[in-house]
Amino acid sequence: MAHDLPPLNALRAFEATARLNSVSQAAEQLHVTHGAVSRQLKVLEEHLGVALFIKDGRGIKLTDAGVRLREASTDAFDRLRSVCAELSRDVSEAPFVLGCSGSLLARWFIPRLGRLKADLPALRLHLSAGEGDLDPRRPGLDALLVYAEPPWPADMQVHVLVEERIGPVLSPHFPGFERLREAPAKALLDEALLHTTSRPQAWPTWAAQQGLEPSALTFGQAFEHLYYLLEAAVAGLGVAIAPQPLVADDLRAGRLSAPWGFSPTRAALALWVPRRAADGRAEQLAQWLRNELELQTA
Repeated sequence: MAHDLPPLNALRAFEATARLNSVSQAAEQLHVTHGAVSRQLKVLEEHLGVALFIKDGRGIKLTDAGVRLREASTDAFDRLRSVCAELSRDVSEAPFVLGCSGSLLARWFIPRLGRLKADLPALRLHLSAGEGDLDPRRPGLDALLVYAEPPWPADMQVHVLVEERIGPVLSPHFPGFERLREAPAKALLDEALLHTTSRPQAWPTWAAQQGLEPSALTFGQAFEHLYYLLEAAVAGLGVAIAPQPLVADDLRAGRLSAPWGFSPTRAALALWVPRRAADGRAEQLAQWLRNELELQTA
């Protein structure tokens, strides 16, 4: 169409050249070669059908048409720069809303929140807890920290942080602790195991990895969420099963013990960010989370 705008790269080359009155300086500012700017200026002149520059000694000089286009392009690019700066400032100043399960929030994230604020002081993080009902596709949530199995959703930028490893844990206050801590894994077949209704496959998955028949497991008290399950384990009420990061602090403090270690699953702890909303803050947070998890397992 006759009224189509010229190519944007050609307009950018013209605006920089007209503002700086130099092809060489424009090339330096745009991080391209002198020849690339000259070619874009020629494209623009051919598109418009008018000359925009004429030689002036060893330099160049705007024609009348060039002066008119410089005034319009300068105003337009100044406005674009201003709006882009405002948008970037709005994004950096807005809270970054992170969703995660209440168990992960209480047992892993909150104890590290002070360190996160010290390491990333510019990140205004707002935490939103939920259990299986958080979806970063919906407005109000910028990212989701979640244990999940691949394949990953195509509409998410997924930052994989660490593979999931799960294992049985029990408190030294549990009446059967001394008997169990030196026993093989099959000894748990005689225990009424604490479990969660939110993740019923955890114990069967672990049992199968140990060469045990999942159907031989005996289940005792059930809890709706992992947080309550682990509180019961710390209280000495039985043997629970959990991802390693969520019990790492308890293991270090001696509140829990993991005699049979931790086994990998197909899942991973990952930060899910909608592709439509991905920005530098998510990258920063993902790297910080990855570093914290590496420190914890070092």
